[in-house]
Amino acid sequence: MAEDTYRVVVKPSARRVSARAGRWVNREGPVRTFDSKPLAREWARACRGATAAVWLQDAPPWAADDADGYLVGRTRTVARADTPGRQHTLPETEE
Repeated sequence: MAEDTYRVVVKPSARRVSARAGRWVNREGPVRTFDSKPLAREWARACRGATAAVWLQDAPPWAADDADGYLVGRTRTVARADTPGRQHTLPETEE
């Protein structure tokens, strides 16, 4: 790992929600090296979609790989109205 670069591993969660990240992994593999962290963040923003949230997460110091960060993602869900539950009151018991 060079000090003047930022190495990103594209995690499966990002591949599932971002077509752009998925295409990169299919063509180039799951690792991408950038000249700087700001450039990596710019690419992460470009990978976002209308229903896909992806972001750059720094790798922890104890990570087993040599990544500086991870591109991770999740699907945005539409908030739904709460549905009524089916809870019942428990009968009181004597001890």
